Amino acid sequence: MKIALTRSRVNSTDPMVEGIIHGRITRIYMHTNLCFATSDRSDISPMSNPANVIEGLSIRISEHSHSLVVALERARVWYSRAVCTTQGHISAGLKRTVDVVGATALLLTLSPLFLVIAILIKATDGGSVLFWQTRVGRWGRPFWFPKFRSMVANAEHLKARLLAHNDHGNSVTFKMKRDPRVTWIGRFIRKASIDELPQLWCVLKGEMSLVGPRPPVPQEVAKYTMKQRRRLEVAPGLTCIWQISGRGDLPFPRQVELDIEYIETQSLWTDLRILFKTIPAVAFGRGAY
Repeated sequence: MKIALTRSRVNSTDPMVEGIIHGRITRIYMHTNLCFATSDRSDISPMSNPANVIEGLSIRISEHSHSLVVALERARVWYSRAVCTTQGHISAGLKRTVDVVGATALLLTLSPLFLVIAILIKATDGGSVLFWQTRVGRWGRPFWFPKFRSMVANAEHLKARLLAHNDHGNSVTFKMKRDPRVTWIGRFIRKASIDELPQLWCVLKGEMSLVGPRPPVPQEVAKYTMKQRRRLEVAPGLTCIWQISGRGDLPFPRQVELDIEYIETQSLWTDLRILFKTIPAVAFGRGAY
């Protein structure tokens, strides 16, 4: 079979060239800017507006000799991967820089507040200042997750008795607007999201990011569907889209939709926009309980 590529342009990703590679196309006719490909059954289909990849070539290809087309296709794939990888590294580097600079600045600036909150928590019941819990990070990696303790010391043991009062119904997550386990100081720091600030340490360590889906507990992940597991494709964050869109008032399926939206559209600009919108969301405390 002879292919004359004179005045036309052929893209290695074009269905016509794919047909050559897989032996489905045996002839190609060229006419000005139109390509006509025929199979063994001699049916003809027009391939219009080919892209500019190869121009002005005249080559001979048989069904058992596709080396040039295959080589061109491999080169295209390699180039695409190289571009995507480079862009990904640049984006990840910028995101990590914002995380480190932001977390460091917030830890230093808020350290006096941390001291006051620690004293108040300790004075309430004499228990520990921090509550540590195992959470699930990117690709399912577990890590230790700290919060300022906002509940009574045996809160986890009391949870089983309260499952029937879950405001999210029979859902993956557990939320109660008037959780009896929350202490007086805990109610304040939860409303202002101050209880989450120790997680800045996780951001510095690289286990979390300033922006990303909130990290779930292993028991929740065990109930995830395949769609919901997409939340684990990126590093978890201190804030996210649904944190600025209603927080705990949003049902879990809607939270998942917003997390996937973030994963598919994430950029430095998106992160900065979410961070700025987090400020009024925290100030008004909507959905925080």
